[in-house]
Order: sequence, then structure tokens, then C-alpha cells
Amino acid sequence: RLDRPTTGVVLFARTSKALSRLNEMFKSHEKIRKTYWAIVQSPPPTSQGRLENYLWRNEKQNKSFVVKPGTKDAKHAALSYKVIAQSDRYTLLEINLETGRHHQIRVQMANMGCPIWGDSKYNTFPIQDRRFRQIALCAYRLEFTHPKTKEKLEFEIEPKGEGFHLLRES
Repeated sequence: RLDRPTTGVVLFARTSKALSRLNEMFKSHEKIRKTYWAIVQSPPPTSQGRLENYLWRNEKQNKSFVVKPGTKDAKHAALSYKVIAQSDRYTLLEINLETGRHHQIRVQMANMGCPIWGDSKYNTFPIQDRRFRQIALCAYRLEFTHPKTKEKLEFEIEPKGEGFHLLRES
């Protein structure tokens, strides 16, 4: 699944049995690697790192929040990131998910002080660049082991959504 404003690789199963097997792989995070690119408004404190938080989802607001460990209904969320490119205005991060929580990347990046460009839900800073009308977040690579043949499969796209072309201009 991808958040509605996020672009990227999506996997479809051809049979219900394959869907069941893939769902189990995604739930357990075994043999699946999802990699995202995100353009963030502020550079992170280090060129690479790992974020671990507890997220709580407010269903009414369709929004998640970083909360203290032990908060009722909070779920552990983990990801790693590294800076891929940087200009005076933009920082491109490669993000690997270890867990798959509601709005996870968007929440954890904003909590770190690096909100994603164009994210109207979690980016509280005004965006002066009017070219960002869509969130600059793309699921650009998906790697997994085929549930039946055990063949390693990899699908990758070049992010072309709003914002990503700006990196080439910088």
C-alpha cells in the first residue's frame, strides 16, 4: 500500500493464493525491502541514521503521531535513512522501511525536524516554492523473493513526480 499522495512501485498479485503469500511477507517484513526517496525541507542532523519511534493513529483525523513507549495502541516504527543528494535548498533522502505503519515516513521525518516537501498533513512550515503541490515522496524500489519460485525480484522506477525534477536543476 502507498499513502494516497505518494507515488511509486505498486505490486499486484494475479491469484488469491499469491496475494495471501505476499500479504504475509509484507506483514512479517521478511524477504521484502521497500525503498523510498523523499525530498525534505531541512537536512537531517546526520548524513545517515536510524529512527525508532512509537506511533499512535488517530482514526478521526486520519493522522498518526509520535508518542511515548507504552502509550495505549501505539505501535513500534523503525526506518533507516541516508542523504543521497543535497543542494542549498533541497535534501534527497533514501529511506528503507523496517516496519510499515500508517504515514510512517511522513510522521517520523517531520518529528525529526525534516518534513517532506509538499506534505500538507505533517509539514507545518510554509512552503514558499509553489512548484510543490504534491508530496515529494516516492516508493522507487521494491525487492522481494517470489513466494513460490524463490527467485529474487526487484522493481525500480525513476521518480518523476513534482519536486524530483528540481534535483536535476540544482
